[in-house]
Parts: sequence; C-alpha cells; structure tokens
Amino acid sequence: MTLANYINELLYRYDCVIVPNFGGFVTNKIGAKINASTSTFYPPKKKLTFNAYLQHNDGLLANHIASVEKISFEKATEKISIEVTKWKEQLETSLVKVDKVGTLTLNEDKQLIFEPNNNSNFLVESFGLSETESKEIKRFNEEVKTLPSLEEDETKKVIPIFVKRAAVAAAVVGVIYTGWNGVQNKQQQKMLASQEKSLEKKIQSATFVIDSPLPTINLNVTKEEGINFYIVAGAFQVEENAVKKVEELKKQGFDAKILGKNSWGLTQVAFDGYKTKELARKELLRIKETVSEDAWLLEK
Repeated sequence: MTLANYINELLYRYDCVIVPNFGGFVTNKIGAKINASTSTFYPPKKKLTFNAYLQHNDGLLANHIASVEKISFEKATEKISIEVTKWKEQLETSLVKVDKVGTLTLNEDKQLIFEPNNNSNFLVESFGLSETESKEIKRFNEEVKTLPSLEEDETKKVIPIFVKRAAVAAAVVGVIYTGWNGVQNKQQQKMLASQEKSLEKKIQSATFVIDSPLPTINLNVTKEEGINFYIVAGAFQVEENAVKKVEELKKQGFDAKILGKNSWGLTQVAFDGYKTKELARKELLRIKETVSEDAWLLEK
C-alpha cells in the first residue's frame, strides 16, 4: 500500500496528518451549503488544506504504517522518508498526486501549492451523502385547444352548465361542512365544560398522600401540648370539605381535628394525635388496614 493510501485512511479519523520532513494535511469541518445560482446542495464535509511548516514527526503516520504492515516503528519511518524523497524529486519536474487527497505542485518561488480533491469527503458523519442538484420547476399556463367549428356552439352550452353545477355542488358541500364544524364545536365546548367541572370537584375533594417510608413534615401550625404525631386523613382546598371530613371521622369514633394549612395552602385533617411515634405508627397500621390506605404520619 502506498503512502497516499495511509494518509487517506487517517484523514477519516484525525484532523491532521503530518508527513515528516514534508508537511501536514489539515482538515476543518464545515456545515452543509447551498449554491442558489445552480440549486445545488452540498453535505457537511471536512475542508482539506496543506501546511508546509508542519514537518515534525508526531508518530501518527509511522505508527499506523507499522501497525498495518506489522513492521517496527523505525522501518515505518524509513519507508516514509524514502517516499518523501521521491515526492520532492518529482515536484522539480511535475506534480505529485496524493490519491483521493489532492495534488501538490511547486510555483515559481518554489513554494508548495496544494489543490484538494473536492470529490473526497473525509467526514464520517456524511458517509453516503453527495452533492445534489435540484431541477428548476417551471410553471406555465397550458392553452386550451379550440374544438372544431361545428361543435363550438354545443361546447359553449355544455361548459356553462357544467360550471354552474360544479359551483352549486361546491356551495352545498361548503354549507354542510360549515354546519358540521358548528355541531362539532358545540359538542367540544360541552365536553370541555363538563371536564372542567369534574376536575374542579376532584381538586376540592382531593387527598394528598405519601407512601412509606413514613415522612417527617414541618408545618407552621399550633401544636397541642404533649401531642407530637398526627395521622393525616387528607388535605382539602375548600375548608368546608375539611370540616365535613372531621365530622365524618368523629362519627367513626376518631378524635379528628383540623391541623391547619400546609405549604400548598391545603387544609389538613387528622384522624387523631399521639404523644409517641411508636404509638402513632401502631395506630397508623391499623387505620391503613381498616379505614384508609392513604393515611400517613405527620410529625409536628
């Protein structure tokens, strides 16, 4: 495999490939472009340039050759040196073509001039993409051919009738479509109104619960003397619902009470209050099994 092929392989993986004592091939990623005058689309690519001042051996090219050909680094370096010598001799009389990369020539001032191969795209993400030219779309009005003179009169009669019937049909369809849209809009409005009322009821009677492990929440409410733990039955947006819940729990034998509002502005209702956490947890398990699985423990 020639040195040009190795350079070509590395440019797909690296942004710079240095050929020791010769120069470096450098790539810069550019985005997709469009040529408005020719309607041509160009995919993203690596723009390739050549820097004659990058001649220090960074080991990238030699290591790649040594790995592929299974030779030592020193032999790979020597192989590069031989190829570079040939390139320099060839440049004195003609150009050097680096396969799929571009061509190198010397100008009158003995400076290297690099011409990249625009058909090569070393950007892996653009693999399989090529420049595309969009054909121009021409718009024109077709001329209607006239019928023979003998049929002209009949045609003039038929066309207006057809046009009139088509216009009437379109008007009928429009009316039906408008009426149907009106019916659909009214049905949707009724459905939305019903959903809003249902949602409002759910919010007012909502109970906010927290599953195990049992949480500890600090609220700014008045604490009864000696009572530190409460089993919460629910939290309500409307205070009247909270009062009703207290009455309901008292009928079931609980010493229910309103604890105040939490950080969300909801009024909390408790089954009862307890002095110790052990007693509160024991009662919580019983309430969960017999009354409400949504009950949870609050420590004030």
